[in-house]
Amino acid sequence: MTFPHPLRRVAAATIVVGLALLISACLLSPGKFDSTLDLRKDGRFAFSYTGEISMLGLSKLAEMGRRSDAPFEPSPCFIKGEGKERDCTKAEIDAQRADWEKAKKDGAAREAEKTKALFGGIDPTSPKAAEEMAERLRKQAGWKSVIYKGDGLYEVDFAIAGRLDHDFTFPTVERFPMADAFVTVIRHADGTVRVDAPAFGPSSGSGNAMGSFAAMAALEGNKDDKKLPVPELDGRFTVTTDGTILANNTEDGPQAFTTGQSLNWMVNPRSGAAPTALIKLGN
Repeated sequence: MTFPHPLRRVAAATIVVGLALLISACLLSPGKFDSTLDLRKDGRFAFSYTGEISMLGLSKLAEMGRRSDAPFEPSPCFIKGEGKERDCTKAEIDAQRADWEKAKKDGAAREAEKTKALFGGIDPTSPKAAEEMAERLRKQAGWKSVIYKGDGLYEVDFAIAGRLDHDFTFPTVERFPMADAFVTVIRHADGTVRVDAPAFGPSSGSGNAMGSFAAMAALEGNKDDKKLPVPELDGRFTVTTDGTILANNTEDGPQAFTTGQSLNWMVNPRSGAAPTALIKLGN
């Protein structure tokens, strides 16, 4: 006998399932960077981010997509009632191959559409996916430079300015619902704004990256996830304002600045909580 048909189908679809699992581990993460946010009482703001952004899992998704072209390998056959392995007959191998090809085709087609939807129409298993993502960012306002360095790592230069008549989030990627927020600026009805930088805290930085890569390593049967490229969280986040700083979690508190006050956070895996501040704008 051979493995029951459902088991053969599951085995044939391993790559498809693996892609879905890796998507859940795929996220944007800062590496080495310098970021600034300037808030003015009259509602003007300016934000910049210069440095590294890693799309964790992107290179692994492409690798698994290429691996999905691996040739068919028959499952073992066993003597009925004894559990001893035997040579498979040609008919049994042909049946296995037919099941494998059908499962691969059907499953891959379904998962391809799902993954492309999550990546805004980009096929993450394609070797060209990383550059396609870079090109999409270059078309968006603020992205002055986007260079793909390999292994899911981008070197970027982003700067944007305007009026804070809306909430602000960085980064945003067109048609890409999975972008993790590095910095958010939320307006309140009383004229205050809350600044949060969840990705600049250790729990959302390299620690989370290690967890995602560990999941990938486990999926592949590779327990040595240290060999996988993990971006180093190492940066500085500075907020300047002429408004009233009501709350913040910097180590040294507000510092005198040429046009008001500044808040400064050094960001690395040894940092405390992610940066946060509450600032009153207006008169």
